[in-house]
Amino acid sequence: MNEATSPSLLLVDDDLTFGRVLSKVLEKRGFETYIATDLQGAVELANDHNPEYAVIDLRIGSESGLEVVKQLKSMDTGIRMVILTGYASIATAVEAIKLGATHYLTKPASAEEIIHALERDNGDSQVEPAENPLSIRRLEWEHLQKVLLENNGNISAAARALGMHRRTLQRKLAKKPVKN
Repeated sequence: MNEATSPSLLLVDDDLTFGRVLSKVLEKRGFETYIATDLQGAVELANDHNPEYAVIDLRIGSESGLEVVKQLKSMDTGIRMVILTGYASIATAVEAIKLGATHYLTKPASAEEIIHALERDNGDSQVEPAENPLSIRRLEWEHLQKVLLENNGNISAAARALGMHRRTLQRKLAKKPVKN
């Protein structure tokens, strides 16, 4: 970060309270922050302020943070973006990076972890592989996320592809993912 000027950061999260708290913490660490609670607001703020950084929630109401990543990357290829989510999956992590995110963090994440992720240029080859394979419940969650992505977030189409009722899929998706 350049000490002479405050780097600008766009924070995109539908939880305004969380956004305000994180914004205050990041401002204390030298960032000038702007908060958007939806895709349209994020694009407007990015056009107005041309932020150097962005922290984007994966689920923004009914919208996808992946779409925000795509839009911001098309506007400015130099913006450094981190996806921050409580609904992490392998499929969304891969897509976020392909679309241009710098990093992908799961909630809760500290301000230090977020700043470190924004500033990281390279991957970490020292990350240890998991000791145990994923549980059946976690594998199911990952598969549901993959099929949902393949169907562009359309729950009805994903349910048809999975051979299950739409409401069943909605219930499964509403649950927080299991850790392992």
